[in-house]
Amino acid sequence: MGTSNRAALLTKTHKALKKRYTPITPAERPLLGQLLLALCLENSSYEAAEKVMAELEGGFFDLNEVRVSTVTELAELMPALHDAKQQAANLKRALQSVFESTYSFDLEGMKKKNLGQAVKELGKLPGVTPFAVAYVTQTSLGGHSIPLDRGALAALFVLGIAAEREAMSGTVPGVERAIAKNKGVEFGSLLHQLGVDLLAKPFSNDVREFFTSIAADAKERLPKRGAKKAAAAPVKAKAKEDKPAATTVKPAPSAAKKTGKAKAEAPAKKPAATKRGGGKPGGGKSEKGGGKSTGSSRTSGSKRLAKSKPR
Repeated sequence: MGTSNRAALLTKTHKALKKRYTPITPAERPLLGQLLLALCLENSSYEAAEKVMAELEGGFFDLNEVRVSTVTELAELMPALHDAKQQAANLKRALQSVFESTYSFDLEGMKKKNLGQAVKELGKLPGVTPFAVAYVTQTSLGGHSIPLDRGALAALFVLGIAAEREAMSGTVPGVERAIAKNKGVEFGSLLHQLGVDLLAKPFSNDVREFFTSIAADAKERLPKRGAKKAAAAPVKAKAKEDKPAATTVKPAPSAAKKTGKAKAEAPAKKPAATKRGGGKPGGGKSEKGGGKSTGSSRTSGSKRLAKSKPR
């Protein structure tokens, strides 16, 4: 999509979003607090994320207790999040990496650094996602960055603003240029709410109608019911069609097996034939030999008698 077309579609989307949703201004928090909120907010509603933050702040003695808790324990406090187990793992890893790098739970020093350096350092922390980095950049570091999680990227793709490869990579060029910095927080929160709705109820008529009201061809990119089943059906049908071919080919191997069996039996018969054939010669020799042997023994006996009893 051309830059001008993308900018025009983003502007149209922004106006439509303001009619559907209420912009949400994040509460004031330290930088680390905004980072933890972002990890809870990813693909989840603002209400669910704020509820989890309240649970973390009220249910634990301090952040160190959160850090040493298990992922399962943390996930039990996050049932309303989109992917509670994964988000709990990210939150735990982020706290662990912050503690190992600063030996505290304080990231306020990043505000004094160059924006590019601070963003780079945040992005290197294990457990910190690109969405969380963009959210903290926008809310705590004074930068202009639109947070894009999976839901927001899917929404931009359906609207035709992002190409499929861009949505897959997580980077959509031109969004920050099309949306002014002073509208960044507003647009980011509105787009996020649309993404959450798309993930939560992709087949809702209300959601689908909203997308098509902005882009008429959005229907082509919206999720389809039974897409996986439809894709699997031809595979099953093909498998059934292949069976006759397999049956047709099957006699050949069985014939080969019979031939091989016949060949295998042939050597077995030869010894039998040899035995019978050999038995005759052997028997002849044996008989002749037996005769010689008998005659020899008889002659020897006669000689002995003749010597012992002369006539």
